[in-house]
Amino acid sequence: MRRVLLHIAFWVAYLVQDILLIFLVNTTRMNPTMQNNLFFSIEHALLLLLPKLIFTYFILYIALEKIIDEGFGRKWSLYSAAALVFSILLYRAILVTVVDPYIYGFEDESAHFFYLLGFPVALMDIGFVSGAAIAIKQVRQQLTRTKIQQLLIQEKLETELKYLRNQINPHFLFNTLNNIYGLARKRSDETPDAIMKLSKLLRFMLYDSAKPFITIGEEARLLEDYIDLEKMRYGSKLTLRFLKNIKDEKEKISPLLLLPFVENAFKHGASDSRYASFIDLELSLKNGILKFMVKNTKENNVSHCENTNIGLQNVRRQLELLYKEYDMEVINEKSVFIVLLKINLESYAKNNLPYS
Repeated sequence: MRRVLLHIAFWVAYLVQDILLIFLVNTTRMNPTMQNNLFFSIEHALLLLLPKLIFTYFILYIALEKIIDEGFGRKWSLYSAAALVFSILLYRAILVTVVDPYIYGFEDESAHFFYLLGFPVALMDIGFVSGAAIAIKQVRQQLTRTKIQQLLIQEKLETELKYLRNQINPHFLFNTLNNIYGLARKRSDETPDAIMKLSKLLRFMLYDSAKPFITIGEEARLLEDYIDLEKMRYGSKLTLRFLKNIKDEKEKISPLLLLPFVENAFKHGASDSRYASFIDLELSLKNGILKFMVKNTKENNVSHCENTNIGLQNVRRQLELLYKEYDMEVINEKSVFIVLLKINLESYAKNNLPYS
């Protein structure tokens, strides 16, 4: 129905300009009353609409479709030329047998069917409207193709983001279960709390990570649960400090954005260290600007750089997909590894993802 209305609107717009053009031409070659001139122009335009309709719709819905499917071959070139010749002849026939004698009462040489100047005029008249219709259709098809391509890109980005978010370190899960098993063997009072924290963490990754946003408070609590589970492995060997300065815990952030930094500090810092180690975390949020610092010890002979670190590559890709304004700095010193992150949470890339 919408397409029908668009076609009607196109032909109404064309008729209005065609009637106006005929009206202006008529005022220069005849001197009827203004009312009669307008009436003559409307009749003239409506009668000559038939050959224009025939050629335009033949090209739009027969020849053009076949040319797109089969290529611009000789057969359809001939068919299109034949349709154009037929439309021009019909145009001339209507003009000399109906329009000129019955509307205007002309009997000069221009009213003859084979008047030479009449054929290029017919060609231009038919060609203008059919060319305009073809151009509009091509533009609409291009816009549709562009929209489809954008949707495909958005779906690809969303799938990629879900994949990045849903990656969980299997070593973390394996070690945590082993630690919980050890607590259970000892009948430790910490066992239920550890199971609850692991359950919350897994439930979050399975369900809440699919949301476009969570609060910064929820993200911070997720980090705390993860840290508590990891600390079970190290005891007094690891010194950990987590400072928070959040003005509004209801501020929105994309889920699981900060966890890879913390996971990276444990995986490449504390777990690789043979001696006492530390991890310092600082999280602040003010006026929509989030700052996150992760600092951890590392062995002098351990290679620890972003190019070889899947976790940091993962989070950098997430930042590229999610935020327009961010800065991530990696400082790799002799015995310390530091990641500094700054994000404008209000710069969420709304045009990237379908659900944004």
